[in-house]
Amino acid sequence: MVSPGNPLKRRADMAPFAERLASAARLADGRRLVATGIESALGTRRTADTLAQLRRRFPRARFVWIMGADNLAQLPRWHRWRDIAAAVPIAVLPRPGETRAALAGRAAHVLRHARIAARRAASLAGSPPPAWIWLPARENPLSATALRARARKARAPRGIQGDRP
Repeated sequence: MVSPGNPLKRRADMAPFAERLASAARLADGRRLVATGIESALGTRRTADTLAQLRRRFPRARFVWIMGADNLAQLPRWHRWRDIAAAVPIAVLPRPGETRAALAGRAAHVLRHARIAARRAASLAGSPPPAWIWLPARENPLSATALRARARKARAPRGIQGDRP
């Protein structure tokens, strides 16, 4: 789900919504992983409100919120973050330089009783919230900001090189 805007980020620090949605769609396979801008259609900007709308719209769906360790570390700053944890199981992926802070942070501490062993990852969607899991994975240093910078650099016109055609 591509958000139309993150209330914790400055608009200037984010790429335009359409660009972020198109980028996500290129990464998704369209079957198991679908890029959607439904939050924009719902008119919500806060995760707790979006989840409430999605659960009303799709009452039989078993959602799992997937986030990076950087988001787990800052989760207590989110609007109604405890309601989010109570509404949907959460899968957390490691992010370079964030693992230690995330696991030692307030959200991990408050939700420590709801942590599920990584070996039970396949059952997370069926786990009643609050439930969360730390997914062991190789840390990926790529960020949306770095990917956008790389794409801009690749699209930039090459300088004129003397008399070469």
